[in-house]
Amino acid sequence: MNAPLPVQRLTDEVCVAPQLTPDAMAAVAAAGFRSVVNNRPDFEGGPDQPTSAAIEAAALAAGLRYAHLPVSGGYQSPDEIAAFARLLAELPTPVLAFCRSGARSTKLFVAASALR
Repeated sequence: MNAPLPVQRLTDEVCVAPQLTPDAMAAVAAAGFRSVVNNRPDFEGGPDQPTSAAIEAAALAAGLRYAHLPVSGGYQSPDEIAAFARLLAELPTPVLAFCRSGARSTKLFVAASALR
């Protein structure tokens, strides 16, 4: 990936990004991230959206931990928010969470932070 990663820093340990592709995982690892969380359901954006399995394979090959927590863009349930909080507590940091635009992952982070 030639372009810099489109990362927005929320804290020193958590950043968010728009949709990432399998070929971005090496750059994610090179940027110092240790974990990736995919908050986007497979095929939400149609058949050209990379699948979680493809991104996971590339993330693992790059030495990253990977989690898939697909949530709706419009609503995140209390259970989904709690699951995101658990991931943030368990995964090695820094963590890069992504969705279509980064907004859903940011909303999850804010809601999960309120649980801490």
